Amino acid sequence: MKYIEFTINTTDQAEELVCDILEGYSNFGVVVLSMQEVIELTQKRANTFDYIDEKLLSGDMGVSLVKAYFDLDKAEEYKSLILQDFERLKQNSAGFLDVGTLKISEREVDGDDWIRVWREHYKPINFGKITVCPRWIECDKNDYVVYIDSNQAFGTGEHETTSMCVEFLEKYVSKDMTVVDVGTGSGILGISAAKLGAKSVTLTDIDPVAVDAAKHNTEINNVDNICKVYNTNLLEGIKIEGDIVVANITADVLKILATNICSYVKEKGIIILSGILNDRKDEVLYTYENLGFKLLDLKSMGEWTCLTMTR
Repeated sequence: MKYIEFTINTTDQAEELVCDILEGYSNFGVVVLSMQEVIELTQKRANTFDYIDEKLLSGDMGVSLVKAYFDLDKAEEYKSLILQDFERLKQNSAGFLDVGTLKISEREVDGDDWIRVWREHYKPINFGKITVCPRWIECDKNDYVVYIDSNQAFGTGEHETTSMCVEFLEKYVSKDMTVVDVGTGSGILGISAAKLGAKSVTLTDIDPVAVDAAKHNTEINNVDNICKVYNTNLLEGIKIEGDIVVANITADVLKILATNICSYVKEKGIIILSGILNDRKDEVLYTYENLGFKLLDLKSMGEWTCLTMTR
């Protein structure tokens, strides 16, 4: 079966936001290429791109390529919608985040082609106790391996925002805790909490494709008896309070939904907030302090900050 591959020029700062947009339309996978891989790809395919940012050819280390895959009969429709989303991203990011050109080049590929690309670029990632591992690679047998299947279109754990969340989960999760993972995507954070000893984990996502991916991944990790996945906006319709609530979203969404998110945290519970650009951390911190939380821990990696707060 053939697919259309979109390749988007963006920046390392904005690659996760671009992935979020693409994942809303593609059921077939999203791949982020490292700078070295970008250089190799442009050398091999310099004559096949509709558009090449000159920064790519110069080896600018701040440039990233994001690749996504679509059905032949849906590609043009989705391209139009994606371009609209990119325009909104440019407008919302103006003045504080360089999103790159967001130009799209496309080509037709065989189904086996994109699976091969995915597998070539997805390797085990070590966070400390937790190792996120593609299902087709044999990892060391221990209680802390989180397996992610190859055909899922959501986070692989490589991004700083995810790795910081995993680090704080490793630090704060203990046995008999109830954990809530809001906006779970592939389920990495919720599954990590279960592997670390949480007795109950609730994972939610508004996207049904993400929910299917997370359910599948809880099953292959043998934690589906601990993890319950729901297709809902936040925890709408679910009555639960967590000892730990983790939300890896964006600064704007964390601010808009702060009151709702905080309502799911037990008294003296912990909230882990990620997806925050460094220059937005103070406003997120201020928002949650006004709702009765105090800063417990803070970590920054690259352009991103993760906050841990307690009620």
